[in-house]
Amino acid sequence: MAANGASCEQPQKRAGAKDKQNGKAIDSSVRERRQRDKEERLSLVVWRRPVTTIHYFLLETLIKLKEWTFQLWQRRGLVFLVLVLCSLFSVAYSTEGSHQQYVSYLEKRFLWCAYWVGLGILSSVGLGTGLHTFLLYLGPHIASVTLAAYECSSTDFPEPPYPDQIVCPQGGGLEGSISLFSIMSKVRLEACMWGAGTAIGELPPYFMARAARQSGADPEDEDYEEFEEMLEQAEGAQDFVTRAKLGVQHMVQKVGFFGILACASIPNPLFDLAGITCGHFMVPFWTFFGATLIGKAIVKMHIQKLFVIITFSKHIVEQMVSLIGSVPRVGPSLQKPFSQYLEAQRNKLHHAGGSTPSDENWLSWVFEKVVLVMVCYFVTSIVNSTAQSYAKRLQQQRHSEEKTK
Repeated sequence: MAANGASCEQPQKRAGAKDKQNGKAIDSSVRERRQRDKEERLSLVVWRRPVTTIHYFLLETLIKLKEWTFQLWQRRGLVFLVLVLCSLFSVAYSTEGSHQQYVSYLEKRFLWCAYWVGLGILSSVGLGTGLHTFLLYLGPHIASVTLAAYECSSTDFPEPPYPDQIVCPQGGGLEGSISLFSIMSKVRLEACMWGAGTAIGELPPYFMARAARQSGADPEDEDYEEFEEMLEQAEGAQDFVTRAKLGVQHMVQKVGFFGILACASIPNPLFDLAGITCGHFMVPFWTFFGATLIGKAIVKMHIQKLFVIITFSKHIVEQMVSLIGSVPRVGPSLQKPFSQYLEAQRNKLHHAGGSTPSDENWLSWVFEKVVLVMVCYFVTSIVNSTAQSYAKRLQQQRHSEEKTK
């Protein structure tokens, strides 16, 4: 009996071992297929396959427009309410009366806030790559306000032309009356709106991971696939980046609201995982979004804002220009355009009308070209990402057809 029992157990063990081996073989084949598909999609870029990339981009755009139109039709009650409110505002906007001053004030504030919120969303989402709008827009805006405040000894810039153009107020203020807090309060609205936009930009990964976890379907996002692979390989992780990502994931998962708040309150390049982590582990929406909004729009933005204001304070800028001039050989030639640029800005602030020659004022020219290059790269990355999404759609359709055969 014992021998028979042993003989019966051996085939079962062997069968189980074969099943495990088959399972590993299947997993390895699936991973190899996914890796091949990923490499094929990544090769679909404008500078390698321009015609195919643009063609796929247009097809994916049409599909997305159909999906969004269907979603709007499902929420036609809310859409109708928004249209009614817009119609009422349009009537109030076009009708003459004493209310026009309030309408114009609300319009100006709304557009100004929407502008910075939109830039924050672009910086956070990026559709595959981030447009670093802090370095391109918010940082230079804070720097120009800081330099103008110290030059004018006041932050009461006349409106208009502020914020389109900064001009010193008539009479100005007392020398040395400007403080860090007065400059921070001047740019607080722009900074907070930009931070709120970056918090809104973290929502798509959260909803995607949450929907994938609830439905149990295979994720369609590469970042989510990498996140699941990272969780599977957590025990054997050796490199610093993977361990750092796992540290953020554990902190967000275990500490909850305050863990998310801590990760969002500091410049953290690994915070992209926070939305996926919170969605995967079913963290409540307001816990995730509330902590992210407070961390990014209040705590983090005050840190970044303070750093820019201190960096562009009058005495620090003068020290930087003098240090540039002390560099051997090339120092004086580099110091000259910086000094002329600062002098030109002072003349503009005081309506002196001074300007630098076009062949020497190369700092503005370089900055404009850098902004243009980064915007072009951002638009190109959107085209590439959208085309790759359509290619992944075709791959999934092909694999599903192979399974049914």
